[in-house]
Amino acid sequence: MKALQQILAEADQQTVGVGHFNISDLVALKAVYSAAREVDVPVLIGVSEGERDFIGVHEIAALVRGIREQDGFPIYLNADHTHSIEKAREAAEAGFDSVVFDASALPFEENVTKTRQAVTEMKAIHPSIVVEGELGFIGSSSSIHDKIPEGMSPMTTPDQASEFVLRTGVDVLAPAVGTMHGMLKSMVQGATRKHVDPARIAAIKRATRKPLTLHGGSGTDDKGFLDAIEAGITIVHINTELRVAWRRGLESALASKPDEVVPYKLLPDVVESVKQVVYSRLRLFNTSLKGVPAH
Repeated sequence: MKALQQILAEADQQTVGVGHFNISDLVALKAVYSAAREVDVPVLIGVSEGERDFIGVHEIAALVRGIREQDGFPIYLNADHTHSIEKAREAAEAGFDSVVFDASALPFEENVTKTRQAVTEMKAIHPSIVVEGELGFIGSSSSIHDKIPEGMSPMTTPDQASEFVLRTGVDVLAPAVGTMHGMLKSMVQGATRKHVDPARIAAIKRATRKPLTLHGGSGTDDKGFLDAIEAGITIVHINTELRVAWRRGLESALASKPDEVVPYKLLPDVVESVKQVVYSRLRLFNTSLKGVPAH
């Protein structure tokens, strides 16, 4: 199986996006994997610190490793939004393919210092691990919000991005380019959408020459995603949309089978609900506007 670095390089070359989907249970993992198999594209499984605490660091690593060993499918595991060296080390030692070290809520110099330390320590554990740094705080909760979270940073500039990459040695950069974590209620209802800044993305790409990640993708319209990927985004994170689909799938199952108590008879509805979201996103992210076949 190809190394994750190679997958990201190929995505950049083809101008397509690698889908990253957060999970916290086997149900969502089954949905993401099944959709990726149908579209036949590589996929990233993301687990934040909270999600890892619930599902288990070694448990999710074993599940993903089992899929790879059985099918040889390019499914990769990312320790999403990791805020401490200890948590990052735990993921690296468990065999994760990548770590997002997120010190974006800190002042620039502190972010640089801590991220550089994370890169050094992660590479010492697992030389081929991909380490991502985040520049620009875009919120911290993939939940449904009444209003835009407080404390959001201004959007990242190309000069900041270039300095950050040079001083930290990260493999991947997540800049602030117009999205936020979570979704507003109006976004869940489809009344409003997030708006990315393609010109800023393109300028940051030129300044860093690194794979870029779009965090907080849920609630962005299709054109926004395609414009972002065309401008230089390599990895696209989706979480809240899956959580909404998970809940709706369970509500539908309980409504249609009010007397059912067997989990494996109820949860397939949840798998299918989440799978539909992942499938549509993967098809979209792998649509190259340059006309280059994705796969």
